[in-house]
Amino acid sequence: MKLIAGGFPRLLLLGLLLAASGWAQMRTVTLPSKSPVVNLRIVFTTGAMMDPPDKPGLAHLTAAMLAGGGTKDLTYKQVVDAMFPMAVSLNSQTDQEMTVFSGTTHVDNLAAYYKLVQSMLLDPGWREDDFKRVKDEAINALRVGLRGNNDEELAKEVLYATLYRGTPYGHYSLGTVSAVEKMTLDDLKQFYKQHYTQSNLILGLAGGYPAAFLDEMKKDFGALPQKDESPVPAIKPEPVDHTRAVIVEKNTRSVAYSFGYPIDVKRGDPDYPALLLMQSYLGPHRMSGGRLFQRIREIRGINYGDYAYIEYFPRGMFLMEPSPNLARRSQIFQIWIRPVEPPQAAFTLRLAFFELDKLIHNGIPAEDFSRTKEFLSKYVNVLTKTKNAELGYAIDSLYYGIPDYNSYVKNAIAKLTLEQVNAAIRRHLRADRIQIVAVAANAEQLKQQLTSPAPATIQYNSPKPADILAEDKIVGKFDLGLRPADVQIVPVASVFE
Repeated sequence: MKLIAGGFPRLLLLGLLLAASGWAQMRTVTLPSKSPVVNLRIVFTTGAMMDPPDKPGLAHLTAAMLAGGGTKDLTYKQVVDAMFPMAVSLNSQTDQEMTVFSGTTHVDNLAAYYKLVQSMLLDPGWREDDFKRVKDEAINALRVGLRGNNDEELAKEVLYATLYRGTPYGHYSLGTVSAVEKMTLDDLKQFYKQHYTQSNLILGLAGGYPAAFLDEMKKDFGALPQKDESPVPAIKPEPVDHTRAVIVEKNTRSVAYSFGYPIDVKRGDPDYPALLLMQSYLGPHRMSGGRLFQRIREIRGINYGDYAYIEYFPRGMFLMEPSPNLARRSQIFQIWIRPVEPPQAAFTLRLAFFELDKLIHNGIPAEDFSRTKEFLSKYVNVLTKTKNAELGYAIDSLYYGIPDYNSYVKNAIAKLTLEQVNAAIRRHLRADRIQIVAVAANAEQLKQQLTSPAPATIQYNSPKPADILAEDKIVGKFDLGLRPADVQIVPVASVFE
């Protein structure tokens, strides 16, 4: 081997230069500040969409194993014991196109915390006892956490799985019980080797970290393979050509609804700001000022809340704001009707369709347009109220190729006119050709109510104004466009099994 000045082998120096060049190209998002708190978000732009067809849930299980397992040198208990006095942890989140590992620490503990994190992600222990534990947790999350205890989230995930059937998005990120049960440690190791690469990596840092810390991270993660050779799959959901429904039959006291259809709009697209404003008018998450909330909950007292979405929003019943790093190339328009009493279920669904149809035909009233613009221009600040959230949104903006989310939304909203928003509503919204998902007991009875030509009625516990009672008669006759043949009933035990 030839030497150069200083005694370095020429090939070794060339390798170091190439590695340094690779680190320089590594995608990074940094938000330095003087805060003593440091946020790490280590994102891989891979996820459930890369699960093999016979192994749904593999991406989730791999991430859970990394975040919930030991390192080559430390058992998981030793990792937990080391993190405990620092009051830190490493969290994972797996979606279709992104897997994120996140944590927060005081800068005084950064070196010790990062040493654990980089060992967990770059030098995992792959122990059988950890593997059995995370498998059991995944199966429990499917059978108990989702199917047993969360009708609302269940309806939402069945909706997505139904709309994306036959595409790489066509399964819940946690997979199915039967697939998870069959997975092996070798399956996880292969997924890790194939997809945890520098080309899929985004390193995110926020807070008062030392100036040299990012270079240290880049050097460490430069040990990963450089490129994921797997082609990125196309996501082309089949169009919904007529309204149809899936009723998940379950022994439950109320009826939970989610319904919607795919839309060709995401962040960065021309109509995204207009549809975001529409969402804020129709039903912003957990906000009482939305049209759906006012007409269903506030005036009629039917349920706890009703909201609209143009982006994937899991765990909605637990969160006030969406989690970042759920970026997707394909999104849906969705309405979430929180559980209603069975006698009111048929009427409530018609009422939601009625309000959607009214919005499409009449648009947003001028007096509500200005109010919604003002609300939305301030609400984006809430989404990024913490550095951790701001860092997550900044990573998403890198993914979508847009400026930082706050300025992107505020600048676009300031320029929007009422005519532009209502035109976008007419282009993208519809009250027909919709996929409905319900979770309910007595599914056959609900099917008959939703497909019957007879008007749906509602009984109130207190008097209502005459105009509401008159509107109720119109709502009760609203045609959902559902035929009995278009309603599928599935037992809850078979869902994601």
